[in-house]
Amino acid sequence: METVTDVLLVTANVGSLFDNVGEIQNGWLQELYKTVQKCKPQFIALHFQEVGGKDYVVNMGQAENFFWNIESSKEMKDFDRVCIYVDNKFQAEDSFTALGSMYFIHKTLKNIYQYDFNVKEFKAVVGQKCVGSLDRVTTVEKEKFPKNFWPDFKWSRKGFMRTRWIIHNQGLDLVNVHLFHDASNLIACNSSPSIYSANRKNALKYVINRLSDNRYTVLPFFLFGDFNFRLDTLSLVQHLSTEADVQTVKKDSSNELEKIIYEEKNNDHQVLLQIEEKLFAYLHQAVFREDNGEALVKYDKEVQAFHDVITEEDIKFPPSYPYSEDYTQPTQYMNTRCPAWCDRILMSHTAQDLIHRSTDPDEKRVVYNTMGPNVCMGDHKPVFLFFSLKTDSH
Repeated sequence: METVTDVLLVTANVGSLFDNVGEIQNGWLQELYKTVQKCKPQFIALHFQEVGGKDYVVNMGQAENFFWNIESSKEMKDFDRVCIYVDNKFQAEDSFTALGSMYFIHKTLKNIYQYDFNVKEFKAVVGQKCVGSLDRVTTVEKEKFPKNFWPDFKWSRKGFMRTRWIIHNQGLDLVNVHLFHDASNLIACNSSPSIYSANRKNALKYVINRLSDNRYTVLPFFLFGDFNFRLDTLSLVQHLSTEADVQTVKKDSSNELEKIIYEEKNNDHQVLLQIEEKLFAYLHQAVFREDNGEALVKYDKEVQAFHDVITEEDIKFPPSYPYSEDYTQPTQYMNTRCPAWCDRILMSHTAQDLIHRSTDPDEKRVVYNTMGPNVCMGDHKPVFLFFSLKTDSH
């Protein structure tokens, strides 16, 4: 008999939560609990990136508290099994990813198993908490991207972490992923696609290959995390500046490009857009929020290369990054980067087939959205997908 299990997937780059504690972290937690209360899921997967923030050596203890706060909160008390996997062993430079995954199983969900990658079999979930090095944890497969992938770039703590589940006889992989960012806006708008986009494509291809190689049975998968996908910056800048005069400024000493300035031809030559390595200041920032940035979705091209393998629900929310970290300005973007849909929930086509879609107005709908649109959540808005998973109760 076909049944459904209500599932909530959440991805959040939480780096800035640890660099600015207090107000923001409390607001963040309240928004999470509100989403849980509203959706009433039986299974929750939270995927975190940048655990501990930029200053992770100092902040890691505080990051652990953040996980315990969620686990022990009254709002989560009906979830009687919790699995926590936090890679916070920053001393292990060749394996540290700063990824954290939490899975909550509601007391009403009886038939659930988790895979042990070592003995290659599923076991009943009792809950476990693993914080530190995850190298010996057999229910997780974790990898940092190999150093030789990008010899020209600083090796960073990017990678992925997979867990595998059976919920009411339906098997699936849940993969937490963090891909490479754009280091310089000037380099990002040099070519289309940008060099950074090519790096992310290689990394994502690597992850997908790992999920479908012959070491384990291939299952439907959900891949969610901070993909760092950016808009095709060169095309976008050309679109935004068709009516502008452009001028480039070089650094005196090295003749290296320092900034690009676009001025409106009329309107007293007002600066329309200024781009520097870490500055993307566009005069009409509201365009990224109007109609949820719908006019700019066409510049979001990085997933297209993988359409035969992965898909996504329609995006109906504004770019998830880079929001202001000033808690009085929860809907403003910072002028550091071009706003983009960095945080995503992607899935294999076989996984999308497992989403129950009802025409009955009384049944729960599929929701793909950001959490806390009007609350400061740090520089990334968490993104969630709520749906009913088709399962088999036999």
